[in-house]
Amino acid sequence: MTEPKPVSHSDDDPENPFISVIVPVRNEAAFIERTLSELLTQDYDAGRYEVIVADGQSDDGTADLVKSFQRRHANLHLVANPRQWSSSGRNRAIEASKGEIVLLIDGHCELGNPNYLRDLADAFRRSNADCIGRPQPLDVTGASPLQRAIARARSSPLGHHHESFIYTGKEQYVRPQSVAVAYRRHVFEHVGLFDEAFDACEDVEFNHRLHEAGFRCFFTPRVLVRYHPRSDLTRLFKQMFRYGRGRMRLLVKHPRTFTVPGFLPGAFLAGMIAGAALSLVSSWLAAIYCGTIFSYLLIVLFTSLILSLREGSLSLMALLPGIFPTIHLGAGAGIIVECVALAVPSSAISGRTGNGKLQSPLSSAMSATKRVRSM
Repeated sequence: MTEPKPVSHSDDDPENPFISVIVPVRNEAAFIERTLSELLTQDYDAGRYEVIVADGQSDDGTADLVKSFQRRHANLHLVANPRQWSSSGRNRAIEASKGEIVLLIDGHCELGNPNYLRDLADAFRRSNADCIGRPQPLDVTGASPLQRAIARARSSPLGHHHESFIYTGKEQYVRPQSVAVAYRRHVFEHVGLFDEAFDACEDVEFNHRLHEAGFRCFFTPRVLVRYHPRSDLTRLFKQMFRYGRGRMRLLVKHPRTFTVPGFLPGAFLAGMIAGAALSLVSSWLAAIYCGTIFSYLLIVLFTSLILSLREGSLSLMALLPGIFPTIHLGAGAGIIVECVALAVPSSAISGRTGNGKLQSPLSSAMSATKRVRSM
């Protein structure tokens, strides 16, 4: 893999700042060509930006596809990410980057805007903010009926956290936690890098530190990116499971991030498990349990009907009632499993330390915090 070449900034241009685009990937062969094509054909001086792909040991040919692009684009670089997770991939690419502005892009998304980098630079210039946030809808081209239904469910109040701005479209200054994706370099110099103990929610954790440090975030739909939703319910469940675990790790490291909606899926699933056992003990507990399940199903069915009518597509009604429970149960299972892992460190699924030894999520988070403070 080639390392990025040093870039001189003696001729820094305020109108066209040097931008480093960070793309962490693992097994993204199905999407990476389109993503790179959109990034490398931007209406922006190729000498004023670089694209750094951090490959997490892909085994589907992703790295070979990136190398084929490198033969045509001198500003495309490929770095190794032995730990595989997105958090470590972002860090390896940031460490190799030279830009005044650092932009995060995933390998499975659509920009749909040849002026994306120009619009990003303009957003920084207009706002004088430290970071930029963007909408991240899931309505990609060529989506299957199930993917379109997942996109609709995830953008509804029943499918995502109400404090998130990723499905809104109004320019404004906002809290960065759920939306910040592009940063001035001094942000990393002040708050450090991404916590590599996180397999999910590493962006929320990093942006929380950024918010606590007093940095400002400007949100603009002009740098919108569309993400590909999962192609089936199994993959959606696994995605939400990871999010649930990440949300719990975030709470352990930053207790003030607790919100009732964020942990409601875990409480609901725990209640379902406990309620099933308690309902065998008492008939009135069984009635409460059944009533709760029935009420949840009514909410899901009512929400599904309303969304289907708004979209003018009753076919959604056949898909949404299965999608919402997948979202909620996946996130809830992740929260519960991470609670157990934190209570019994030896059972925790975690990253590896530099010497290859397993490390519990909590100790990993503490170690990462110490690394950040020492930078």
